[in-house]
Formats: sequence, structure tokens, C-alpha cells
Amino acid sequence: MSPDSYIRSAAQATSSAHRRIPIRWRLAGGSALLTLVILCGFAVAVGALTSQRIHDDFEQDVKDGADKLRDEVQLSIDADEQILRFRPNLRYFVGADDDAGARVLHGVSGQILRQSQPEPDLGPPVDPSTEYDGWIVENRTKTFDGIGPLVIQYGKRKTSVEATVRRVRLFLVGGVVGGAGLALLAGLMVAGRAMQPITELTATARRIERTRDPAEGIPQQEADDEVAELARTLDGMLRALGAARDEQDAMLQRQRDFVADASHELRTPLTSVLANLEFLAETVDGEQADAALSALRSSKRMRRLVQDLLLLARADARRVAPHQPLDVGQVIVEAAAELEPVAGGHGITVDAPRTMVSGARDELHRLVLNLLENAVKHTPDGTAVRAAVAQRDGRVLITVDDDGPGIPPGLRDRVFERFVRGEGDRGGSFGLGLSIVRAVAESHGGSVELVTGNGRPGTRFVVSLPAVAAPEKTLLGAGARS
Repeated sequence: MSPDSYIRSAAQATSSAHRRIPIRWRLAGGSALLTLVILCGFAVAVGALTSQRIHDDFEQDVKDGADKLRDEVQLSIDADEQILRFRPNLRYFVGADDDAGARVLHGVSGQILRQSQPEPDLGPPVDPSTEYDGWIVENRTKTFDGIGPLVIQYGKRKTSVEATVRRVRLFLVGGVVGGAGLALLAGLMVAGRAMQPITELTATARRIERTRDPAEGIPQQEADDEVAELARTLDGMLRALGAARDEQDAMLQRQRDFVADASHELRTPLTSVLANLEFLAETVDGEQADAALSALRSSKRMRRLVQDLLLLARADARRVAPHQPLDVGQVIVEAAAELEPVAGGHGITVDAPRTMVSGARDELHRLVLNLLENAVKHTPDGTAVRAAVAQRDGRVLITVDDDGPGIPPGLRDRVFERFVRGEGDRGGSFGLGLSIVRAVAESHGGSVELVTGNGRPGTRFVVSLPAVAAPEKTLLGAGARS
């Protein structure tokens, strides 16, 4: 990789990482970073000036101490040039401060005449102001008759002033860090308040997403700023989407009504065609009879398709047939009896005690018949097919299962879709049977489920419908039927 490519890749990675940071953290972080830079510059300048001022004050304090000691030094000597009395007492002059020291030397011999305790090493009196072994030392000269010049030394350790400078610097560093931290917190608070209108817009958008009701609208902002412009734009978009959805729903409803009406209107001419073909098949012979019978079979399949489409179209258009209390167990017995002549080698077993639901008998009959036909068509001869009804927790459960090969895994999620047929469909169906089962179940306030697993072979469909109380007048023949 070339250096330019590496630099571009690094820049893109940095930009991508920056974009992944939340906006409020970017705003607060930028504010804190700017505050940190300003405080660092301020701290450097203040630290340098303060440190210089502390050093200057310290050196001036040493000078003042040396001048004061020189002025206070008094001594008396005898005829033999012996010092009889020396004032002040250097120990008291220096005090309890171990960082200060003083001593008096003979100006010619360099002999130490007096010194504070503990004994300080202030170095040779070379210059008026010197720095020696960690001491800032001021040297003063005072001449006395009979003894000659005396050198008065007064000094303080630099450690004291350095400790003060370190405390100042530590204070400045703490102030910079604390100021940046406070700036970050303040930035988060300000960014949070600034982002609150965006949060409200987000909450409203999520509520609209959940309710699927664009008519709710977006709350408008009081301030005329970018957020208000965004709110107006989103509100306009939602209004446009709502209008488009209403228009689409109206168009789909017109299509459903048209399909339902057209399917209904097709029943009358098909009935007439079937009647004429049946009459023609009975009155002609030979090839004409075969042609009439073939047309009759095709017309019956067409009538079945029209009936299926009519039922689905009514369900789509939410046209519900009148419901009344009925015995769904009797419906199962009738559907099994209708299918038994064409069941071939399949054994159909029915366990249908008297169980009441509220519904349309023809539609529930079609539901059960489609489930039984589905089991017969998609299983080999000799397969056992069972239909049962039971009541549990206020629900009526209609179960149709078989011991066949089962539904392939890739088809299980699509069995209730329209025009979906299995590979082994031997009945020439249109792939609408299970779609009709679901439509009828839902129009009756129920549901249908394909139950798989549990280590059992075959296929099981369970329809759940709301149960109703049985009428006071019971019918004869209630109980298990087979």
C-alpha cells in the first residue's frame, strides 16, 4: 500500500469512527475539547507568571531578611578583641523554620563567629546574592571597630519555594481537568436539551410506526429553526403518505368489491352452463357425449374455482356471512361423509362430540372439507386421517391430522398462501384450499395453525374458534360420532 493510500484509509477509518459517535457526545466532546485547549493555554500562562512571581517574592524575602539581620547585628568587644556580647540570637531570628539559616563570619579570616541551629552550610561569601547547594543566600558586610568587617549570611532552602510552585501547578492542572470535565457535563446537558425536540420527533415517529396511523401528525416546534423545518418536512411527508395510503386502500377496496361482485355474477351463467351440459350429456351419444362430459367436468372445476375466489374475495372485502349458533361436531360429520366416497383407500376417523360455535354453516363446512381433502390428496392410499373437535379454555379446537409423509420444511411457512401447491398434489387443485381455511377461521374470530415436531409423523392442522354456550333445547344424538 502506498503512503497516500494508507493516509486515505486512516482518514476514512477516523471519519467513520467519528460518525458512529452519538451527536450529543460529539457536541459535548467538542465543547469540552475547546474548553480544555483554552484552559491549558490559560494554565500555562498563569503558571509561568505565578511561578516567576513566587520566585521573585522568595528572593526578595531572602534579601529583606538579610538586610534586617545586618541592621540588627550588634556586638561588643574587650581590649583583647574578644566578643563579649552578640545580638540578635540567630536561633531566635531564624525561628523554628528549618528551611532558613543564618551565620556571621569574620570578613578576613572567614571564621564562623555565630550561626543558627542546625548549622547551615551557606557556602563562601562570594557575591551579594548566590545560590549554593539548594540555598538562596544573601551576603551582607558590616564593619565594627576593633574587629574589622563581618560577613552576615542569610539564606533559605529552595525546596520551600519549589513546593509552593508544585502546589500551584497541581492546582492549575486540577483546575484544567475539572474545568474540562464540567464543560463536558454542561455540554451533555445543553446538547440533551438541544436534542430534546429531535427526541420528541423520534418518539412520535416510532409511535406512528407502531400504530401505522400517519394522521397523528408531527408536533410543530415553537422556534423557527432547523428542527422546526425538519418537523414541517416530516409532517408533510406523513400527510402525503397518508393520502397515498387512503387512495391505495380505496383502490384496493374497489378491486375487492369488483372481484367479489364479479365472482358472484359468474355463478349464474356457470349454473346455466352446467345444467345445459348435463342435459346435453344425457341426450347425445358417442363422441358428442364424451365431449359433453369433458366440458361438464371442466365447468365443475371452474365453478369450484369461482366459489373459492368468491369466498376469498368476500373475506378480503370483509363481507361476513350471517352467523348463528351451530354444532360444529355435526359439521365435521357431514364433511367426512361427503368426502368418504372419494377417499379411496384412506381411513377417515371422526371424533366429534356436540360443540357449539357461532358461525356460517356453509363456510365452516368448507373449512373442514378442505382440511380433509388436503390430507387425502397429499398422502398415499392406506393413510389414516383423523378429525376431532374439543373445547378448552373457552375455545373450540378442530384438529385434522394424518400419518402421511408430512409437509416439506421449505413449504411449511407458505402453506396458507394462495396458489401454493405441494409437489405431490395428485388432485389437480388450485392451491386455494388452505388459504380458504385461514380466511374462514379469521372471519369467525379464530385462527389456524400447522403443528409440527414433537417427534410425530404426518401433518396436523389445528383450528381455534371462540366457543359459545349451547342453547337450552339440546338435540338428540349428541356424543361421539364415527
